[in-house]
Amino acid sequence: MALAAETRVGPFEVLSLLGAGGMGEVYRARDTRLGREVALKVLPAATLTDDSARARLLREARLASQLNHPHICTIHEVGEAVPSTDSTGSGQAVTYIAMELVEGQPLSARLADGPLPTEQLLRFGSQVADALAHAHGHGVVHRGLKSANVVITPEGRAKVLDFGLAKRLDEQKPDAVTRLQTSLTEPGMVVGTLSCMAPEQLRGEPADARSDIWALGVVLFEMAAGARLFQGQTGFALTSAILKESQPPVPAEVGATITRCLEKEPGRRYQHAGEVRAALDAIQAGTAAPWAVWGYRLARRRRLLALAAGAVAVVGGLATLAAVVALDVGGLRTRLTGGGAPAQIRLAVLPFENGSGDPEQDYLSDGMTDELITSLGRLNPAILQVVGRTSVWRYKKRDTPIDQIGRDLRLDYVLEGSAQREADRLHIRAALIQVRDQTQRWAETYDKKMADIVALQSDVAKQVAVKLALTLLPAEEARLEHAPAVNPEAYDAWLKGTQARVKLTREGLETAERYFNLALEKDPTYAAAWAGIARVWTGRQQALITTPSEAAPKAKAAALKALALDENSWDAHRALAGILTWTDWDWPVAEREWNRLLALNPNSDALSGHSHFLMSMRRPEEALAQATRAVELDPFDVKVHGFYAAVLNGMRRYDDAIAAARATLELQPGYGIALNVLHQALLAKGKYDESLAQERKEFAGDRELLEALEQGYAEGGWAGSQRRLAAVWAARYGKPGGVGPLKLADAYREAGDRDRALEWLERGYEEHNPNMPYVGGPHNDSLRADPRFQDLLRRMNLPR
Repeated sequence: MALAAETRVGPFEVLSLLGAGGMGEVYRARDTRLGREVALKVLPAATLTDDSARARLLREARLASQLNHPHICTIHEVGEAVPSTDSTGSGQAVTYIAMELVEGQPLSARLADGPLPTEQLLRFGSQVADALAHAHGHGVVHRGLKSANVVITPEGRAKVLDFGLAKRLDEQKPDAVTRLQTSLTEPGMVVGTLSCMAPEQLRGEPADARSDIWALGVVLFEMAAGARLFQGQTGFALTSAILKESQPPVPAEVGATITRCLEKEPGRRYQHAGEVRAALDAIQAGTAAPWAVWGYRLARRRRLLALAAGAVAVVGGLATLAAVVALDVGGLRTRLTGGGAPAQIRLAVLPFENGSGDPEQDYLSDGMTDELITSLGRLNPAILQVVGRTSVWRYKKRDTPIDQIGRDLRLDYVLEGSAQREADRLHIRAALIQVRDQTQRWAETYDKKMADIVALQSDVAKQVAVKLALTLLPAEEARLEHAPAVNPEAYDAWLKGTQARVKLTREGLETAERYFNLALEKDPTYAAAWAGIARVWTGRQQALITTPSEAAPKAKAAALKALALDENSWDAHRALAGILTWTDWDWPVAEREWNRLLALNPNSDALSGHSHFLMSMRRPEEALAQATRAVELDPFDVKVHGFYAAVLNGMRRYDDAIAAARATLELQPGYGIALNVLHQALLAKGKYDESLAQERKEFAGDRELLEALEQGYAEGGWAGSQRRLAAVWAARYGKPGGVGPLKLADAYREAGDRDRALEWLERGYEEHNPNMPYVGGPHNDSLRADPRFQDLLRRMNLPR
């Protein structure tokens, strides 16, 4: 039953037919209540009396409406209605689903022109994997994923459509998708797209998340090869190919990820779609392959080695195995090395011991640790992943076995050692240990002049590179070969200043500034000391010790001075990127600085800051990739976890944001970023009781705020509580116990007072508050249509 234009189905006015298939007819329609266009799916005329078809359509809506994700088509409404104009004259009611109208081109149509560039494959593949991870996390499996069900929008984003074959992950009945149906498809056809069905589905076994991962592998293969994975003229021939034939070759860069998705046995595939997303994001970020991929490859290598060793034992022992591998007989060497792609190595520099026993020399051993983390992180980031400072610092002065540290941080190697200074001599011991068997791969003891400390650090880095068979990037090779001598007194002062600065306290920053100035007295051309001063002022702004109007100009001047002396000063670029982003709001120049910063060291804590820059630019997928990598590099750093939670919240992945914020608060109770994310995400989900309980806990130590919360709630519910809190915070503004203008704007917005909310946002703009780049986030959706809010975004040059 085709519906004519202008036909009304409930509140929806049909505009035109978009398409038709076994699962229904889809129309472009207008919601007459809200004035928006939607896609309207109805059952085709031939199935109006088929109860199972109607039940399947309703099930699709029920399941899909639980999902709220930027890469899943949103379900708005489901219902039944008699069309106001019915050409059949039957007056028959139709069942309909109103959903988001996704403009764009089906992925299958784009693939008709051939394979996609690797960058697009990784981006779209990660987005689809992320959508599946979200669905699986809500107990929903798609069961019908295929390239035709993925639309690429004009903005270059993938949207997964049609959860019409979805079923609850907790259902244990035999999979109905394998039964022959006659109600919604041609007689004798299998429901679903046969070419994308997993082997277990074809065997009549239940489908679960791993079946979707198989289908994702098929889609990834099609994007890589520009052709169907398995061929067959008949359903029987195609089924036989899926069950028995091996996967054809694909580009080596993504081959390992696709191969693991397409393992015939579900237990050997990725077990979670989030693992696939992480694998693709890591490749896209230039890290070759993530831990999930290489752990899998290692297991396969062990199986291959066991098989090869058994065969070789018959013909002459392990010497023959070496020859078999060296000659690549039967492709064994290629298979052992994952198709030629280098395996990623994960290393941690454990806090160096203070060899002197004098606590006053802790700064030296701590500084050696930090400098080696930085130096090693720059060697070859595509292969060597170096764990961040915060995560290794938890093992300082702890007697934790190396095998336990290896399990905690998923390590291949650790670098450990000690440092001691005697007059102008420096005594360093360093050792590289392989975690799996705790064997020492390299060790060296150095006795150098203090002036040669940078050359010493470079030598340690070179020796690690040799033992790990790393190919150094040309820039890194040149840097290590030409390590400069330093003024010992200037270096010593800089090192003390750096160790004080990282505390981010008022006293620590004051101490750091004194030491950096002392370093400059000894050597006015010492770029590192100028960069240190820049970081002191950005730290004061970050810790709310001083205002942006005072901190930013001083930080910027010091950073530019450092870069004039050393264009590769990482600390100077880090300070400048932050100033340009959170104070100057100079987005194009800030982006160049972030790119320069991460080119100097992709294994750095700058990833979290970059992720938030990208969120402010409304580039959420790129932001998530950076935030995810930051967590991988420093899994015990509360800041990177908080930033990761904030990115999820900015993407409107509220359930994931709530989980991430709570995990962050387990690392550090009361952490401000996590509390703010939790507050916003709970409100977005309409969980006012939970948010109220959270605020009661948060304000337990502030009687005035707690009384305002309770009194306001008693007077006017949630809005009343926020109105009372806003009044207290407004009275405290600029004083101890106060909050910033954006927090006040949030409170007034939640109280329903739009005018005051906008007034406080305007005040934040006038004061150049560093949090203003976050103003365009989803927490301000209720203000978005206001011309004053749009004008604010325009003046800040933020995406509107």
